[in-house]
Amino acid sequence: MRRAFCVIAAVFNLILADAVAKELAAGYLRGSPPVPVIEGFLDLAYVENRGCAWGMFQDQVWPLALFGLFALAFLVWKRRTFFPAYPKSRAKNALSAASEVLLYAGIVGNMIDRMVRGYVIDFIDFHWRDAWHFPCFNVADSCITVAAFLLVALSFCAAEKEGA
Repeated sequence: MRRAFCVIAAVFNLILADAVAKELAAGYLRGSPPVPVIEGFLDLAYVENRGCAWGMFQDQVWPLALFGLFALAFLVWKRRTFFPAYPKSRAKNALSAASEVLLYAGIVGNMIDRMVRGYVIDFIDFHWRDAWHFPCFNVADSCITVAAFLLVALSFCAAEKEGA
């Protein structure tokens, strides 16, 4: 019960941080040129993403929102499988809980944008001068990416025996 409460509280705070960051991006960056943070590498730029990852599935707001809702419901339903508790390992337990929090927050943060605005606000823009450009992303996208990394790391640990 304690873990569930902590997960819900952390998810709420990350969703709030994502929403605040997106509102700040909309308020300060909309209609203006990108703001360099690290010249030639990182800019803050306002982008309305009407699709999903890397702009795929443009203008599919409700199918993407429903997919997010389905994914979230499936993860909550199967949470013991995806985010197991490791009673003998505090480190694994922390990584499992962190991945759960980050994944839920990322899904909900972007789903709220889609349902309320009809698009997702992206504003973090990595690039290497004019030679390479990574698609713009946001706090929710970062949460999902870090959660995926943690889940992969945990999958390598899952093969180990708890007692070893």
